[in-house]
Amino acid sequence: MLSSVLFIIGINMLKVNHILQAIALTLISSASFATPAKNIILIIGDGMDDHQVTIARNYLVGPAGQLTLDNMPVRSSVAVLTVDEEDPNKPVFVADSANTASAIATGVVTSKGRISTTPNTNQPVTTLMELAAEAGIATGVVSTASVTDATPASFLSHSKYRGCESPNMMNPSASYYGIIKPRCDTDSKANGGPGSIAEQLVESQAQVILGGGTKHFDHISDSDGQHLLKKAQQAGFGVVQNREALLNANTTRLLGLFSPSTMPVMWRGDEGRKAEFLADNDAPFGCEAEPTFTGMPTLREMTSKALDLLSRNDKGFVLMIESASVDKQSHARKPCGHIGEMKQLDDTLKLALTYAEKHPDTLILVTADHGHAAQIIPAQSLFAALGAENHSSGRVAMVTTPHGEVMAINYATNSGKGSEEHTGVQVPLYGNSVAEGLLPSHINQPELFGVMTAYLGL
Repeated sequence: MLSSVLFIIGINMLKVNHILQAIALTLISSASFATPAKNIILIIGDGMDDHQVTIARNYLVGPAGQLTLDNMPVRSSVAVLTVDEEDPNKPVFVADSANTASAIATGVVTSKGRISTTPNTNQPVTTLMELAAEAGIATGVVSTASVTDATPASFLSHSKYRGCESPNMMNPSASYYGIIKPRCDTDSKANGGPGSIAEQLVESQAQVILGGGTKHFDHISDSDGQHLLKKAQQAGFGVVQNREALLNANTTRLLGLFSPSTMPVMWRGDEGRKAEFLADNDAPFGCEAEPTFTGMPTLREMTSKALDLLSRNDKGFVLMIESASVDKQSHARKPCGHIGEMKQLDDTLKLALTYAEKHPDTLILVTADHGHAAQIIPAQSLFAALGAENHSSGRVAMVTTPHGEVMAINYATNSGKGSEEHTGVQVPLYGNSVAEGLLPSHINQPELFGVMTAYLGL
């Protein structure tokens, strides 16, 4: 892999990033495929490493069962690459969703928190969806997070920091998750920048944007004093904010916002249970419906509407679908939440595969942006017979599966407070039959950009 070799021999990584993107774009024209390349459906399970897949399989179908994921004919693994903000020659071994989604969307390795911009120099990097739109190919994003969150934002916008989500976040003292963030004001429209992520989404060429994030659009643009939802309508978007309106929507462009921020998950632990220190509570619990999910569109329903609208473009489409709360519920140590989110991903993949059967020029890729904290451990320590305590330094959830067994899920990263952290593991990559011959057995994350642009023949 060119990026790995150049990194090892010490060539400046930022220059390598631009070289890689240039090579991908200049050599694409020589690629040829047996069938016309039209559609890409990219599904990202945020935080979905092999542990998450295994946890979901164990709960949903049993350890000997098979998820839809397990029947994908093409399998690969992905090395997640991140660099230091101040020194792009220096690797960072644990990523965040912003830099990883940016790597997939642009082919460029960047630093944590950046949305399709270069580390240190803050230069925007052209995304897959921007290239597709220039070629007349329809584009769309669907997410169970806010549509301004890191993963969807990376395909349609550029920002020095993922927290610059709405006009009110562009002032220098604004905080993100209670932490004073890097200054967004230099990116504000008032200062000649691209504006907040929400403003950029409204001004993007996307046909479909569906997910959470109402609170980020309930603001006035600092460039012209207009309300963002009004600007979206003027740009041709139909705006819907509930499930019924989504299912009945029939517009050329569609912006759907169904919750203030991240959408509610399908499942929670019994009576809200989550992982705890074993000394505090080791009683097993099962999963139940999350009451706040009632009335929400599912990821599958949002995807179905996106496919319906995007399919009307005879030049094809690129659709990115994010199952976001695999990550977010792992941060919160809520196993039932991320199991339910994996079910949403698997159900949506089944829909995508059905679509591809009728449209054989559709490439489907399923991957993750990074790994996460959840880890299956023994419910009873092997060393208990020697008198050892059944102990973990982290928090453990004893989850009773529908088959009656107890699965112990451990969360023990180096955050001792309210949120677990990401991990530095490689992540899986799945492809449908169209991906055969396109994916090596192991790939660096930025190279996914080249696979997709080559397939589209941009």
